[in-house]
Amino acid sequence: MLITRRLEFDAGHRIPNHASQCRHLHGHRYALEVTLAGEIIDTEGAAEQGMVMDFSDVKAIAHSALVERWDHAFLVYQGDRVVTEFLASLPGHKTVVLPVVPTAENLATEAFRLLDAAYVDTYGNQLRLQRVRLYETPNNWADALRPS
Repeated sequence: MLITRRLEFDAGHRIPNHASQCRHLHGHRYALEVTLAGEIIDTEGAAEQGMVMDFSDVKAIAHSALVERWDHAFLVYQGDRVVTEFLASLPGHKTVVLPVVPTAENLATEAFRLLDAAYVDTYGNQLRLQRVRLYETPNNWADALRPS
């Protein structure tokens, strides 16, 4: 069984070597879809009976592990020295320095890496993160999938 929870957050970024507009500082209203795979919990009397995981728990984990870190932050590549140094000069600025250029593809991959460790099988139902879909715009997204 697959279940999916959608969350949204706002963040800024730039693609430093992009040949067009994305090389400039700008932001997006990102949407994040977290898809988990697992067996439906059949433990009689359990609060999660009939579920793979309670959607409120899916949200709380994604929020804690990723959304609250990235929301209203500037996501910057560590090699983008001009911007990292500028952001470091702003007292109290919320900056997330990444080891990769913050494209939709790389952000989806980073999100998968961060979230994969956060979702733990506590019911013996083989719960695992299956996919992270990151929408950069309503028409553009990237999927990071668990390797088969």
